[in-house]
Amino acid sequence: MISPLVQLAATGEEAQNPLIPEIPELVIGLIAFAIVFFFLGKKLLPNINKVLEQRREAIEGGIEEAEAARTEAQSVLEQYKAQLAEARHEAARLRQEAQEQGAALIAEMRAEGQRQREEIVAAGHAQIDADRKVAASTLRQDVGKLATELAGKLVGESLEDHARQSRVIDRFLDELEEKAEATR
Repeated sequence: MISPLVQLAATGEEAQNPLIPEIPELVIGLIAFAIVFFFLGKKLLPNINKVLEQRREAIEGGIEEAEAARTEAQSVLEQYKAQLAEARHEAARLRQEAQEQGAALIAEMRAEGQRQREEIVAAGHAQIDADRKVAASTLRQDVGKLATELAGKLVGESLEDHARQSRVIDRFLDELEEKAEATR
């Protein structure tokens, strides 16, 4: 088989190159291109450049705003961290003070409790001593009366002399106390 180009060349007709247009088409194409180029250059290209410039400015403004916001956020974060560290330090200081005050208060309360205990014990001892003295005095009187009555019944006389009665009673009770101490 023979290719169509070879057939066309064989027929003797002069073949035209499809890549090279005819002159009138070339002129019309150039004029149309110049009109389109002029229209794009004078009317459309400035509008496109203006829109692109506005877009670039908006993007740069947005980047600058974002950078400013980031810087401000970083500043606020640093302030927050500083305040948080200060608050933690203050809390630790307050905790330490509270512990110290608590320990001092406990020591003070213990000392106060010890003092009160000693006062109560001393008051108790004083009360016991006073009660013992009152009981001893009352006992002396009761024993003295009983001894005087008993002695009066034994002797058959009334022993009403108080001076003699007191001496006898005191001597009798002193002997009883000495015997009690000796048995301890």
